[in-house]
Amino acid sequence: MSQATYNKMWTDAQKDLDIQLRREREEFLQPEKDRVKVFKMLAASYIKYMQIFRNLETAHDQLVHWQKRTVIRQVLDGVIGRILEIKKEMVELENSEFHYIDNILEDLKLLPEDIEVPVPRYFIKEKLEVLQQREKILDQVLFNAGLQTQKCVKAMAFEEAIKMIQVAERARQGRHRAAFMKQIYLEEKRERQTKLQVQMGPNPDDAATCIQKVWRGYIQRKKTDKMREEEMIFLGMSLPPHLKAMSISQMHTGQMNALQGEVQERHKEVFIKDKLRETEGLDIKETLQDQIGQCFIECRHIIGKFPDYPTEEAGGSMAILSQKTPEQVAAELAAKKDISLQKKSQKKKKEKEGKEKMKGKKPQKTGKKEEEEGWKMAPSNFLSIMEEGNSQYKAAWQNRDKGCDFLQDHDPELIKEEKREEVEEEIRVQVDKLMQQKLENLKLAVDGEKSDKQKKGRKSEKKKKTTMRKKIPEIEEDLTPDRTIDSLYRQLVEEGLLIKAKTVNLSDYVGEYSYLGTTLRQVDIEPMPCLADVRQLIALYGILPLGSQTVHEKAPLVKALLLAGPTGVGKKMLVHAICTETGANLFNLSASNIAGKYPGKNGLQMMLHMVLKMNPIRLEKILPKFLKALKAQDRVLLVGTTNRPFDANLKPFCKVYQKIILIPRPDYASRFVLWKHIILQNGGAITNLLNISCLAKVSDGFTQGHIIQAVQAVLSELRLLQMTRKPLRTAEFMTSLARQDPVYREEEEIFKAWYAKTQLGKARIRALADSEKAGKGKTKEGNKGNKKN
Repeated sequence: MSQATYNKMWTDAQKDLDIQLRREREEFLQPEKDRVKVFKMLAASYIKYMQIFRNLETAHDQLVHWQKRTVIRQVLDGVIGRILEIKKEMVELENSEFHYIDNILEDLKLLPEDIEVPVPRYFIKEKLEVLQQREKILDQVLFNAGLQTQKCVKAMAFEEAIKMIQVAERARQGRHRAAFMKQIYLEEKRERQTKLQVQMGPNPDDAATCIQKVWRGYIQRKKTDKMREEEMIFLGMSLPPHLKAMSISQMHTGQMNALQGEVQERHKEVFIKDKLRETEGLDIKETLQDQIGQCFIECRHIIGKFPDYPTEEAGGSMAILSQKTPEQVAAELAAKKDISLQKKSQKKKKEKEGKEKMKGKKPQKTGKKEEEEGWKMAPSNFLSIMEEGNSQYKAAWQNRDKGCDFLQDHDPELIKEEKREEVEEEIRVQVDKLMQQKLENLKLAVDGEKSDKQKKGRKSEKKKKTTMRKKIPEIEEDLTPDRTIDSLYRQLVEEGLLIKAKTVNLSDYVGEYSYLGTTLRQVDIEPMPCLADVRQLIALYGILPLGSQTVHEKAPLVKALLLAGPTGVGKKMLVHAICTETGANLFNLSASNIAGKYPGKNGLQMMLHMVLKMNPIRLEKILPKFLKALKAQDRVLLVGTTNRPFDANLKPFCKVYQKIILIPRPDYASRFVLWKHIILQNGGAITNLLNISCLAKVSDGFTQGHIIQAVQAVLSELRLLQMTRKPLRTAEFMTSLARQDPVYREEEEIFKAWYAKTQLGKARIRALADSEKAGKGKTKEGNKGNKKN
């Protein structure tokens, strides 16, 4: 598609975002008591934001204009964060991680694929060079440690290379000469035939034979090309059609990435900031000094003394140069002092109120007030980001003429505006220092006053010393001060703690959407989650926060994630998918992996310290303390996997893991898709003799791992060679599947019972019980009314 298409996609997404922001201001600010109505509002907003997210992500990936991509990126981070905030509200409202919105999708005439969470491609593209370098280092360390073998590549001798080039060149010249001679021969033959036709006149039989010749030649050429292509695929010298289509799309993405890289390099060559500093720097400096000096004189004339110079935290000269009168500036400076004194007094009051609240009387009142008021949307950290990005789009790009920008590389006027602000800020800092000294000299000369800094200098030094003494014990002692991160990286790889993540995308975790979720919940039956729901949660809780620093800092923080389910449902595959999609390091801190490697308490402490230098993580009893210490700036996610969660204590699980995702065995729809996908992936062909629906029904209770083993056992190299003469049959897969043990219904019920004991499971059961009581109360009231009548 052309750049105009993606520009239109961006424009449509911005229009939808503008409508959605206006709608949020109207609906979400008012409290609502009806929980069903609230959930519908949240679900509709979630779907709308997901559509905007998908369009913005595509436009950001495909557009070449880097300034447009910068604006889109800001809005994109805001939309991702808002989706996570809405998801949190939906979980708290329904007390469930899984939501079923079939009826809303039906009303909006959308498919489940339209709300699939996309993984932004800029997560990897922005740090591709770093990831490639890291992968090379990891391969080299593994090879040196003997943990990985490299393929032997035979070097060609210089003489052999020359001979090969000579043979190829002579063959090329021979083909070119033969084609040239053939062309001359055909031209001469055509001239002779035209002369004969002119002399003899047209003949219908000759015309018919000519048409037959052309048609038969065309058919035969097509057959020959097909046979040649099949032979090349069989010999492994050509790609199959489905892989060739993938390679074409990869080539297209490669071209787009190269074009975007060229644009970035072209932008680096434009030194607009230096030019602005040279041409406009002196004028900016003089105007700032004149304005600040004039403000000093006016304040002195009105108030009777020179004002205090604002600190850097207060904005420096920006506070003075705001569009206000000198009286207002002086009043503001005085008001700030009063506010600081009020805050101190308020803190003391809050401490007293906190002690009184601990008695247990006031929380009950607040709970009643919340019930009376109804649900209200929590304040958002991302609405301001989206509104700022939306205003930038309206101001700079909405009405801009796009036809004149043929190269789609950059707009110099916008760069000048951005860089001018940076130059002004840099010069303002220099001017602040000069004018601050000038103000002190004026105070000494005119009023005979000393600056506050000179008076309080000694006190501040004493305070700094005391604060430094307090802060030193809080910082953890560095156990490896003399070692570099590279050496620690090598040691962790050699010990097997830092492992190489398998290249697995989240889209490889195949599963279908559950279409019966809403129907089952209406009949008060809690449905088992489907694989598509699990894939959505991994993207929302694992990939999106880890991929973006802005989203991780401001979105609802998820530090730890537990994947629980039977063997073979793809728990470890999802862990590798998180690392692949975000480019994260993968540390294997399972009990079986660290056993015997760092004995004793000191050894465990050293291992944890080394891992902490790469990524902060802790184990067992120490784990909850250090998870609390993790800040929003630390892009770290602890992911646990277990196939027997019911054997462990539940309280430590719930303390450590904020989110627990129960992964079930696949349902019929997912098994149908899985059989198709895995057979095609392993080189098989689906014909009428292979009944996929029958395989999906028979494999009820078997996991994805069982299906993969069954397919790989059948589709051996010999069987793939025989497939053209002997197509695949259903019975072949059934025999290999029958040798494995399925996940029985009893085991699934144990998982359900365990999940019902978790915090979210208990909350869900309580909510269902309350709704049942409310329903019975309404029916009783209705019956009494009927009796009275």
